[in-house]
This record gives sequence, structure tokens and C-alpha cells, in this order.
Amino acid sequence: MWNWLLDTLHSYPELSIFLALAFGFWLGPKKIAGFGLGSVTATLLFAVIIGQFGITITGPIKSTFFLMFLFAVGYGVGPQFFAGLSKDGPRQIAFSVLVLALCLLVPFACAKFANLDLGYAVGLYAGSQTISSAIGVATDQINHMGLTPEQAKSYADSIPIGYAVTYIFGTIGSAIILAQLGPKLLGIDLVKVCADYEKEIGGDLGQDAGQLAAYRQIEVRTFKVSSNSRVVGKKARDIAPNLRVFIERVRRGDAIIEADGDTVILGGDVLAISGHRSVLVEQIEPHATEVDDKELLNAPVNKVDVYITNKAFNNKTIKELADSPQARGIYLSKITRHMVEIPILPNTEILRGDILTLIGSERHIAVAAKALGYADRPVQDTDLVTVAGGIFIGGLIGALSIKLGSIPLSLSTSGGALLAGLLLSYGRTVHPTFGRIPAPALALMNTLGLNVFIAIVGINAGPGFVAGLQHVGISLFVWGIISTSVPMLVAIYLGHYVFKFHPAILFGVCAGVRTTTAALGMIQETAKSKVPALGYGMPYAIGNTLLTIFGLLIVLLMSHS
Repeated sequence: MWNWLLDTLHSYPELSIFLALAFGFWLGPKKIAGFGLGSVTATLLFAVIIGQFGITITGPIKSTFFLMFLFAVGYGVGPQFFAGLSKDGPRQIAFSVLVLALCLLVPFACAKFANLDLGYAVGLYAGSQTISSAIGVATDQINHMGLTPEQAKSYADSIPIGYAVTYIFGTIGSAIILAQLGPKLLGIDLVKVCADYEKEIGGDLGQDAGQLAAYRQIEVRTFKVSSNSRVVGKKARDIAPNLRVFIERVRRGDAIIEADGDTVILGGDVLAISGHRSVLVEQIEPHATEVDDKELLNAPVNKVDVYITNKAFNNKTIKELADSPQARGIYLSKITRHMVEIPILPNTEILRGDILTLIGSERHIAVAAKALGYADRPVQDTDLVTVAGGIFIGGLIGALSIKLGSIPLSLSTSGGALLAGLLLSYGRTVHPTFGRIPAPALALMNTLGLNVFIAIVGINAGPGFVAGLQHVGISLFVWGIISTSVPMLVAIYLGHYVFKFHPAILFGVCAGVRTTTAALGMIQETAKSKVPALGYGMPYAIGNTLLTIFGLLIVLLMSHS
């Protein structure tokens, strides 16, 4: 049975990719003491094990999936990447660029001091900074350096060894430094500063941030208006001007009227009023008689994700959105930025590219979605013409090469695909009629593209992995600790004393620069608040882009120094 399996994998090596993925995604999510390997590292390790049996995978399949992954990365961060050119963005960009320069230069210095070869240096950089995408960009550059096939393969096989040895501390160490060590070094009580920051931007201690603006637990209830009620003769918008409750429908005799802000209330009307449950119970019920009117209540209520594209709403606060005419009858359930949920507070700012989960009637949702951007309703279709054409054109641009002295410089096809994703995603915020990639499809392109690439890298590097690990393992692990820790520690002090970020968002900003969602989760857990996520988005967009491109620079620095 075992011999048959090995013979089959040798005959059909593509099956070994799926074997590595299956084991990697099974082990990756499992956690010990709150930490796990993650799917990428687990897939790499299982791929290396498979590679020990002499299985190799040739052809362009590795590069194909990597191009798909980088396009998805660019597409995912495009709106916030360009949104950073306004308001507080330049300050965050300047901070991000300085820290990212350290994230490149510190691993480079460690690699030179330790006398590591080019492959191990790339692996040290990619693992210590937890940027898997840099592996592909660096490999592309190595393949265009005019090396012999044997030397290029030797370097390429060293990269996953360096990556695997340094990645675990890159993840765990970053989380510990930012969530535990950093606040202590600065003397910051993270729980207190986050609670204070919530107050500053409209929150209230002791309540869930999502409930502060009365945007959760929405109900519609029906109340009858007596002939002597104080609301008789008033317009719908005037009966509770200081509360976020809305008259949705009115029964007047046998007729049911779809209400708006100008609807005048008459005695005997039955009103269907929407709002947060606590508001309806505490503010409306004591002054009205609740009745059971199933027909009046029988109006569909939708929960829809709306993708923000209208630049008129960029940098608008939740309070400003709530006061706009388009927000009538709309309740905000969630804000998602770069697949990270950020807190809902009155002064939380919305950026183009954010996804707002809205609750309301079909007609109210339609009005809000048209004003804000478009309703990202679940669909199955992906605009593959734009996706494939974008990757092709981006790859052509990336393939162009110029020489700086004797040094060949190019974005490489992978850098071109990243650029294409950035530009197309931003273009879609201006004209959302093309380039549609549903969120699940984008997540699949991102996850599958990277992990297939990593699986092939691991399988092909398998035969030399153990020997390489024995040769540089312990020392490389120590250099990885230094490469991870120094940029993060400098970032904390730089952000606090030079750029003066509020302590509540400082550590979220630092986590965003290093694109480490695991660290952000630990920071939020320590802070007992989602507030740190408010600093994550813009630096994440910059970091995800530059850390990937720096895979090319680490090769150039190592090969010409």
C-alpha cells in the first residue's frame, strides 16, 4: 500500500500538492497556549516531509498560483492604499515607510553579520517579518540574475529553510512585543487608554462598542396613536428627533402606507417603528400603546454588506453618516476593513474600501447603498476577464527590465501582478461596474494561490531541508529573533515619541505595518477592546505592499554588497 502510494505520487506529483494542503490546513488552525503554526507554515512543513521521498514538481504551476495570490493581495488593499494620501494618512505612511525600512535593513544586517548565503538571507527576511509573499518575488529576482541553474536552485532551496526557522518567532514574538512588552516599556495601561479613547470618540465605558450607537439588536414593533397623543399632526421625523428610531410603515384604516420623514401622523394610526430594542422599550413604549399587527410587521428586513466607493463619504464619521438623509431607517451592524472588524463608535471614520454591514428594509438599503457605493450581495460570478487581463498586463509591465550599472532591475511578473491588483481595486471604487470579485472568491484566490506556491516550494526543497536545518538552525533562529524584535521595539518608541500616535491605536498601527493579524488579535484581547484595530488599516495596506516588494530588494542588497 505504501509503495503504491509513493509510486502514484511520483507518477502524478500534482496530487502531492493537495496532500500538503490537506494536512497543512488541518494542523494550521490548531493552537497551543493561544498560538498555532498557521496554514502557510503548516503547509510548508508537510510539503517538506513529502519532498523527502524524492517528489518534484516542475513547470509554471508555482508561478501561476503566485501571480493569482499577489493580484488578490493588491486587489484587497487597493482602496486604503490610495486613501492614505489624505488627512492622517501621510503621517501613517511616513511612519510605515520608516519602520518597513528597518524591517528590511535589520534582517539584511543580520544576514551579513552571520555570513548567510543569499537563500538563507531571503528566508530570514521573509520569516522574521512573516511576509510569505516575499519568497516568490525574491525567487523571481534570483532566477533573473544570470546564475547557473545549480546555484539558483541552491538559493531557492535555502529560502524555505530560513523561512520555517524564523517564522514562528516572527509571529509569536511580534504578538508578545506589541501586546505585552510594549505597553509595559511605555508605562501604558492598555485597558484604560482604550476605554478613555472610546469616550473621546463618543463611546461609553462598560458597554459593547457595537451597541454604543444603537446599531445592534434591531427590532420593529407596532404602536397605536391615540387621538389626543402629542404626536398627532407631527411629521414622522419630528416625533423623536433625538433618537435613532424610524416610522417604517403606517396603518391608516384599512390602508398600509410606506412612511418617510414627511409622513404626517394622525390619531388612530398604527405605526411600525424600528430601532434598537432598548430604545423602543425605554423611550417609546411608556408613551404609546403597543398592539399586535402582523400584516403591518410583515415587511422584509435585509442585512446587506455595502462596499464604500463614494469619495464624498471618505473620512466621514459614523455620526455624520447617521445624520445624513440616506441613513434613514438604516442600522449599522459591522464595519470590516482588510477582513478585520473595527469598532462602531460615533467618531469612527469610514474609508473608501470599507465594508459596512447594514440592516434595514429593502427600500432603505437601496437608497443607502446607492449613495455609499454598492450592495455587495452574495453572488457567484467573478469578472474573470478583468482578473485574467489585469494579471496579464501587470505581468507584462513587471517583465520589463532596466539596468542600473550591472544590476538588472524590474518589478518582475509577480510585482506587476501586485500593481495590477492595486490599480484595478482602486479603479473599482470609482467605477464599480467592472472587476467584480466576490469576497469568498477573493479569499480563495489569496489563500489557495499562496499555499499552492508554498507547497511546491516545500516539496522541491525537501531533499536538502534537513541538512540545511542542521547546518544553520540554532544560529538562524537567534538571528530571526533579532530581526523580528528590533524593528518592532523601535516602532513602538518611534510611534509614541516621534509620531505621537494615541496609545490606544499605537500598537494597532505597529501590527498593521508588520501585517500581523495574530498580533492585533492579542492586542485587542489585552486591551479588552476593538479600538486598536482603528490604527491597523492604512499601515496594513502599505506594509503588505512594500514588504512584498522588499523581497526583491533583499536579493539586490545581498548580491551586490
